[in-house]
Amino acid sequence: MMHSAVHRSHRALASRTGSLAAVLLVLGLVGCVTAPPRVQAPPRPPRVGIALGGGGARGFAHVGVLRVLEQEKIPVDLVVGTSVGSLIGALYADSGRVLDLEMLAFQVNKDDLFDYRALALLSGGLVKGDRLERFVTEHVKARAIEQLRIPFAAVAVELRTGRTMVFESGSVARAVHASAAIPGVFVPVEIDGLTFVDGGVAAPVPAAIARQKGADVVIAVAIPAAVPKNTPRTPVGMVMHAVNIMAAEIGRLHANEADVVIEPQVGDVGYDDFSQIRRLIEAGEMAARSALPRIHAALSRS
Repeated sequence: MMHSAVHRSHRALASRTGSLAAVLLVLGLVGCVTAPPRVQAPPRPPRVGIALGGGGARGFAHVGVLRVLEQEKIPVDLVVGTSVGSLIGALYADSGRVLDLEMLAFQVNKDDLFDYRALALLSGGLVKGDRLERFVTEHVKARAIEQLRIPFAAVAVELRTGRTMVFESGSVARAVHASAAIPGVFVPVEIDGLTFVDGGVAAPVPAAIARQKGADVVIAVAIPAAVPKNTPRTPVGMVMHAVNIMAAEIGRLHANEADVVIEPQVGDVGYDDFSQIRRLIEAGEMAARSALPRIHAALSRS
């Protein structure tokens, strides 16, 4: 009888143990259902900004650089331009297609952008700038910077204070005009009661501004000074060449803020020589291709 009682006790204990195990198993299964493993989101791709420097007609080398980036499927998420860099940048940011930019580049000539007028000199320059604004208005579909397909900013300098101004809204044509108003060549541009000149005075290659605007990787295109075939002999020629050298060297210092600096070798092409567009685009393409390993390395680090 005692043996039977012990046996019943063992059976009851086994039953309770089995029930407890079943409860724990159910709770474990419920826990698995209610707390699935967390799936980590894929990392955000780096935001690429391109800073396009000044250089007059030589700046059409920017087109070749953009062509290589497009061919290599390297996205451009932000464009910041100074002087001719703002012109090329606005045209590109409008459509986001280099082919459109190339087709236009091969059609442009000096008379499309420069309206020399003797009387304009009384206002601070030889070129009034109306043709430049008209050119931008005709070839950029977006009227306001905010409407451009790719985020864009144009850099100019407020003449009285020397303060750098970054145009991120408002008229595309007016901002490009202000950014490209080379002192002594273009009449300064009036916007909202302030007077602006070429952004190259303070930021020849706006790499730091591209970084400030949120670019993780900054690619800067710095146009070197033209190398004339002969040493300038006239006072005006010497001064102009000296200014070009200074601007290029200052631009190189500003470009060092970038992750990658591209310097197309543009040779002796002058700032107003629009007869060498193909050569300039090819120079930009060649320089960009040689920079691709550095670009990919910068992207992989970000």
